[in-house]
Amino acid sequence: MRKKTLCNSGHDGEKMNNRERTLAILNYQDYDRLPLVHFGFWEETLYKWAAQGHLTLEEARTWEDGNAVDAVLTERLGFDFNWSHCFGPDTGLRPSIEERVLEELPDGMRKVLNEDGAIVIEKEGVTSIPTEVDHLLKGRKEWEEFFLPRLQFVEERVTRATVNTGAREIPFGAGGLEYLRRGEWETPYGLFCGSLYGRIRNWLGLVGSAYLQVDDPTLFDEIIQTVGELCYCCAKATLESGAQFDFGHLWEDICFRSGPLVHPRVFREKVGPHYRRITDLFNSHGIHLVSLDCDGNIDALVPVWLDNGVNVMFPIEVGVWGGSIRPWREQYGRELRGVGGVDKRAFAQDYAAVDAEVERLKPLVDLGGYLPCVDHRIAPDAKWENVQYYCERMREVFG
Repeated sequence: MRKKTLCNSGHDGEKMNNRERTLAILNYQDYDRLPLVHFGFWEETLYKWAAQGHLTLEEARTWEDGNAVDAVLTERLGFDFNWSHCFGPDTGLRPSIEERVLEELPDGMRKVLNEDGAIVIEKEGVTSIPTEVDHLLKGRKEWEEFFLPRLQFVEERVTRATVNTGAREIPFGAGGLEYLRRGEWETPYGLFCGSLYGRIRNWLGLVGSAYLQVDDPTLFDEIIQTVGELCYCCAKATLESGAQFDFGHLWEDICFRSGPLVHPRVFREKVGPHYRRITDLFNSHGIHLVSLDCDGNIDALVPVWLDNGVNVMFPIEVGVWGGSIRPWREQYGRELRGVGGVDKRAFAQDYAAVDAEVERLKPLVDLGGYLPCVDHRIAPDAKWENVQYYCERMREVFG
């Protein structure tokens, strides 16, 4: 572990701020201590902790990634910051598909058409991922009527998006751009430019996307091309405005416990070029760290992303498949970095389990280019005191 002071920025007597530390770690440079990072909470977690008296119901209700409540909870637990701190232009359906209830079911559940055009089964009070039973997008007719018109680039996708300053959110076109141009934040700030395939999977469903590749390959390619062009244009307009960012960020969530939900060859041939175009754009603006958020076992897709300019894997879910940066580093070398890989299941157990998890992280941190972070939203089975203890132990072990 390379720990050596690089600069004295005068923040609370510490030599570096968390932005400087993070960038130093991911660039294999010296740093003074390891930042403690999380990736937010499930809603059920916050309401459970509120019932236990650790936070208020108002805090549970109003929490969002990177907002003022998030900052309070982050400090209360002992973390330094939430990795999900990005500006994101609107790369989705605009306007989104009108959500409506299609059918009230006898058991109290409801069949709902959601904003992605998926028909899902919902139950009051349940916030986990709902069951998908059908999808609006089935072929060219629905694509041209409901989706293609909603995926055109206009400047308002950038200028009307909000900029999270930590204390509040302000419109990009009404003060937000000036904030981003200054680049004076003390934690890493990213540019989120959407999803190149995960959102398509949401529109079509797993089965629908698999069949469309064979039934209408021309339409399949057109959908990917349209989404890729929109994400590129949003990133380009944002960067050409003079806004400053520390890293680029994309989202997919296209893997499960046994591997990807799309064939790696198809992903490489169809989606890879769009990744390369966007990462080249980032590089041309001096952004050389590109983070990719994908859950599940991503082993088969890592080389596709890495070959196309994505060099920071996140959140490295440990899961039952043992996700870890170590085998990737051994296979792909130091170009591959990572943020994540902390097994959140330890928070549901006891201090001994937390101690064991911290010990497991030591040799991974020593690899360099790796920042431990809770491997997804902190789940409802997490005990408040275990999370606090984790932060205490991490500070004892890593500075």
